[in-house]
Amino acid sequence: MPEDFFGEPVAASYDDDTDVRFGERHLALESAFLAGLAGDRGRALELAIGTGRVALPLAARGVEVRGIDLSEAMVSQLRAKPGGADLPVTIGDFSTADAGARDLDLVYLVFNTIGNVASQDAQVATFANAARHLRTGGCFVVETGVPGVLAAQHDHRYRVFHHADEHHGIDEYDPVTQLMWSHHYTRTDDGTYRRNSVPFRYAWPAELDLMARLAGMRLRERWAWWDRSPFTAASPSHVSVWEKE
Repeated sequence: MPEDFFGEPVAASYDDDTDVRFGERHLALESAFLAGLAGDRGRALELAIGTGRVALPLAARGVEVRGIDLSEAMVSQLRAKPGGADLPVTIGDFSTADAGARDLDLVYLVFNTIGNVASQDAQVATFANAARHLRTGGCFVVETGVPGVLAAQHDHRYRVFHHADEHHGIDEYDPVTQLMWSHHYTRTDDGTYRRNSVPFRYAWPAELDLMARLAGMRLRERWAWWDRSPFTAASPSHVSVWEKE
């Protein structure tokens, strides 16, 4: 089983994140995008359902949502929210765990979480597991960043993505292995800084497309963001939709 980097200390404050993706306006946009793919009374599976940040707004739109997550602490946060106890969740590794369905309309994995799968084999397995749960014509959606290695310093090793008194964020890259580590230094009440480092494996959109093809899926659409803005060479992220053939 992979290491759980989202245990109790992280889970307890996870929803306090100030990223735009935690705001109600954005969640309305994201859930509308996903609900449109799920269709009327659709059935969906969220890989890494976590605290239900996306699953609950999607369920409120009438989509039947289930999930897989490795972290029991994150799922406990989901269970404590209104409606959270109603969503079936399988505790396990989402690259291989079975959510008990083979005819879903939608599987989705958002907020860079494909990168938490830190090997190419496991990422390939994630695409295969998504396809295994989908009906023919169903869609797999991934939201993730475009690798920032080209924007790193001259040796392509470090990139500062946040710098403030309360928090410093630095991405560290290894272009040879396509591994990266997101280092977070958060100021504590006593003025010291607590470090939390999470490993990722970054992949270019074309590599993800090939993983989808290996799983029997083909790219249907790719956008820069949930508002369907065009994906360009300058886009820092992408929302990709693959359809099972």
